[in-house]
Amino acid sequence: MSEIQRWTVQEPYIDIAGTLLEGPYHDAANNEFRFVDIWDHKLYRLDLAKGPVSLSVVNTDAAIGVTANIAGAAKEDQDQLIVGAKCGFARLNRSTGKLTYIREAWGEEDGPGKAEVMRFNDGAVDSHGRFWAGAMNDPKVKKPSPEGVLFRLDPDLSLHRMLAPVTIPNGIGWNHADDTMYLTDSPTGQIFAFDFDAATGAISNRRVHFDIGESLEPDGFAIDVEGCIWTAIYGGGKVLRVSTDGKVIGQIDLPTRNPTCPAFVGTELFITSAKDDHDDEKFPKSVRYGGRVFKVDVGVRGKAKNEFRFTS
Repeated sequence: MSEIQRWTVQEPYIDIAGTLLEGPYHDAANNEFRFVDIWDHKLYRLDLAKGPVSLSVVNTDAAIGVTANIAGAAKEDQDQLIVGAKCGFARLNRSTGKLTYIREAWGEEDGPGKAEVMRFNDGAVDSHGRFWAGAMNDPKVKKPSPEGVLFRLDPDLSLHRMLAPVTIPNGIGWNHADDTMYLTDSPTGQIFAFDFDAATGAISNRRVHFDIGESLEPDGFAIDVEGCIWTAIYGGGKVLRVSTDGKVIGQIDLPTRNPTCPAFVGTELFITSAKDDHDDEKFPKSVRYGGRVFKVDVGVRGKAKNEFRFTS
């Protein structure tokens, strides 16, 4: 078997004491990088021209798992993002942190208290401007179990339950042919592939694309222009590059145990992480560097992000 390509990161790029950093996003139009702290209800923004000294933070009204840009936003809405939040899909003012729900996910049919025990996690927008995001048990309220649901919010604001049950739905993305969707369910150790109908948003034929084969959890991921998946391995202190046929062909080693999600900024991969409360021989800097953001140049660009499209 051929050697896999390796990178090693020694120090964080953004040295903050985060708790559960997630949702990294490169806003190319504004030359901005942003990410969230789900646990601490924060949105961070960074001017890429100025670097870490420009980092700003706002408190958000609730936990946010994932953010996306809005296509063709009017001038008065330029500060608005669409997000997967505690109870559903919402608009977020990125300057004030104020949330306004568009579609809440849970209704009477879900039984009393459902909204309290759930929260939204990772997600992505497809080529037709539909926002896919997964909901899971909120660990502040209940230990994650197979109660999760993968939702799809369409431009007309209709809400669709696309897959259930899942436990911790994470990375979501599509191949370049736009006929395959990938989804991680972290506790399974697997990234699944589905046949994807871009015209209708339908998914079918679920199968395993990648199985880590050990007691570690694939978390969020990014897809590069060659169609490979870069998946953060929570608990494993690494990001793996997985080929289009599901084989590991690259590995980034990090000085912390719990990377959560990567995002491309040019050929650099920016990687969020979660707090870790104990060091050991394998991760001697884990307490010091957990909850930081790392970056590494991997020599390949990422697949462009899609924007949510409100029906005009």
